[in-house]
Amino acid sequence: MARCRNTGAGLLGVAVLFQAGTAAAQDLPMDLIGNGTVSGQGVLLFLLIAAIGVAPALLIVVTCFPFIATVLSILRHAIGLQQSPPNMLIVSLALFLTYFVMEPVFSEAWRVGLGPAVQGTLPFEDAFLKTLEPFRIFMTARVDPETYSHLAELRAEDTLAPSPTSPLSLLVPSFLLSEMTRAFEVGFMIFLPFLIIDLVVAAILMSMGMMMVPPAIVSLPFKLAFFVVADGWTLVSAALVRGYM
Repeated sequence: MARCRNTGAGLLGVAVLFQAGTAAAQDLPMDLIGNGTVSGQGVLLFLLIAAIGVAPALLIVVTCFPFIATVLSILRHAIGLQQSPPNMLIVSLALFLTYFVMEPVFSEAWRVGLGPAVQGTLPFEDAFLKTLEPFRIFMTARVDPETYSHLAELRAEDTLAPSPTSPLSLLVPSFLLSEMTRAFEVGFMIFLPFLIIDLVVAAILMSMGMMMVPPAIVSLPFKLAFFVVADGWTLVSAALVRGYM
């Protein structure tokens, strides 16, 4: 049973996408679908392909991936490395850390929504709404109230406080803006030690009269050594994950 639950959680995005496409197709008028005609099947296939195309973006914006990926990118620039680790490795690490953080949310969404829908005990429309509930709760806990209130004022919403019942068109951008703000705050703290190393190396080079030597080249080995000795990747990853626990 545990194995089935974990497998279902891993395939959560595909199932949510299929449900969204099915619900969208059911909302179409019958004359557009064509009652099973070739043109109607083509329209339905087009909608499903379009839904599959936006699936990665939909899954990313409701998880902790934006925060983790932004911090890891800032960390790479703070060290002074432009292409190492490569973007693919940064994104892969961010994805696995995202899965580590979001696995309880995926499991809960599968248990209350997708699981019953697959078993046929819950209609797809109700299953889709129940699947979104764990993600709504997760986003609400991370949304900055001030950011949410600013966006809510633009929409003239009755409530200026985030809640799991807030519309997704307001909750999701508020969540993304809040995560990006936190990512830049964490990135600033990560940047400081490496900035101090750059300043010390630049001062030493100036005192030695080596003004033509780029300080970034000389400080890079010291920053790498400092990061390795401190076990930086493990510390940063653990801190990022601990922020969601």
